[in-house]
Amino acid sequence: MIQVSGVGLRYGDRKLFEDVNIKFTPGNCYGLIGANGAGKSTFLKILAGDIETQEGHVSMGKDERLSVLKQNHFEYDEYTVLDTVIMGNKRLYAVMKEKDAIYAKEEFSDEDGMRAAELEGEFAEMNGWVAESDAATLLNGLGIGDDIHYSKMADLEGADKVKVLLAQALFGEPDVLLLDEPTNHLDLKAIQWLEEFLINFEHTVIVVSHDRHFLNKVCTHIADLDFGKIQLYVGNYDFWYESSQLAQKMMSDQNAKKEEKIKELKEFIARFSANASKSKQATSRKKMLDKIELDDIRPSSRKYPFINFQIGREIGNDVLTVEGLSASLDGEVLFKDIRFSMNKEDKIVFLGSPNAKTALFDILTENAQPDSGTFKWGVTTSQSYFENDHDKYFTGSEKTLVDWLRQYSPEDETESFLRGFLGRMLFSGEEVKKSPSVLSGGEKVRCMLSKMMLANSNVLVLDEPTNHLDLESIQALNEGLIRFKGAMLFTSHDHQFIQTIANRVIEIREDGTILDKQLSYDEFLEWKEAQGLN
Repeated sequence: MIQVSGVGLRYGDRKLFEDVNIKFTPGNCYGLIGANGAGKSTFLKILAGDIETQEGHVSMGKDERLSVLKQNHFEYDEYTVLDTVIMGNKRLYAVMKEKDAIYAKEEFSDEDGMRAAELEGEFAEMNGWVAESDAATLLNGLGIGDDIHYSKMADLEGADKVKVLLAQALFGEPDVLLLDEPTNHLDLKAIQWLEEFLINFEHTVIVVSHDRHFLNKVCTHIADLDFGKIQLYVGNYDFWYESSQLAQKMMSDQNAKKEEKIKELKEFIARFSANASKSKQATSRKKMLDKIELDDIRPSSRKYPFINFQIGREIGNDVLTVEGLSASLDGEVLFKDIRFSMNKEDKIVFLGSPNAKTALFDILTENAQPDSGTFKWGVTTSQSYFENDHDKYFTGSEKTLVDWLRQYSPEDETESFLRGFLGRMLFSGEEVKKSPSVLSGGEKVRCMLSKMMLANSNVLVLDEPTNHLDLESIQALNEGLIRFKGAMLFTSHDHQFIQTIANRVIEIREDGTILDKQLSYDEFLEWKEAQGLN
């Protein structure tokens, strides 16, 4: 249990938190959400004791242990992988090292013997004899094999370091677990393992994540950080989003009968509650949803960009034909002799190595040349490409955002139209006078999406479009692409984004060949598991 009482924090004139009062209790997983810059990571640092509050305090139960997912990937470079994980329980690791140092002495005194006996007792109470096997189990679950358990952290690649630090945070059943973006750099199997771990975790979890599928799987509550306050809601992210949107609609629709909206909201709660029955976590959530009163649901003050891709021309039956394409990078084969054709209804997600997917998209949009093979777009198609690395569109530009967008818009579009367009993408007031070169990652993505929307293309090629976006923008983009009437090729690490958009999956395998299935993402994963291909 961790309790926050009257916490306040201010940076200069900006009030980040004010009089925050909240209790996080055992057996629950809290998804901490809020717009970019709202202070989610700062709040976790306050809970961890890394940042001092200016008002109020944070308290935990007596003798309870708090564990945090560390963000410094170089902090443990001098230690072995296994030791790094065990250091998640600082006291246990200290006892181990002191005990080993005593036994390593050449001359063993009576005092050493008494101290060793004390340490052995404490070691046994903390289940020290199974510490290494417990650490190994966590590492294996996250995809870190036995062969590197005794390697130095300095010798690991970045993604593997993240997994080890996550295992460190999970080690030893902490009473309170703080996780800031734990699914970053994790592959699908590791994310699934982590989901099951947290579903069965019996203590308190507070997690920040942009992965809606992950939040939906593991969270019993959503903690919404807005205007310096934190409001708790029972249920997962989808429940919070849909119920808050219904409440907003009920408030804004002055002509509708309030009783009808209340009935709609009650039906929504009952429907959502009935669906929560597939796991231990979901069953617990269902019991809580059953107790929700209408007063517990409030409209969100969040702002969502308006993302709506229109097509300028109906697409024909011939969209794309790929014949024998091959590409390599620094002597490594990315893909070889791949062949597929694309239909006008296709929304294809590409899985596999990031380098391979980006190389294929660059070739199909004529930004790169293949080693061999050909491709042909249908005569009725027009393509817009969202590049994974799009900084070149903004580097060195001293234009205003209005002028930047004007160069990608039809000549007859007025200043007021462009300002209105940017306003719908959450660039309002003086923000439209910003220089593109000073934009944040999320703002650049919204600009690139604006550029694509103005093109009215009937084929979209999107390479990781959800990177750098907050949850609100991801939700808006997701819904906009579901509505899109054209064809699409895209990549993403967002499970829910893929599942709700793609009707076909093409996986570029390690040997450079492809798996091509006309299935949804979840169906594809089930098919692979049934075939023993995971």
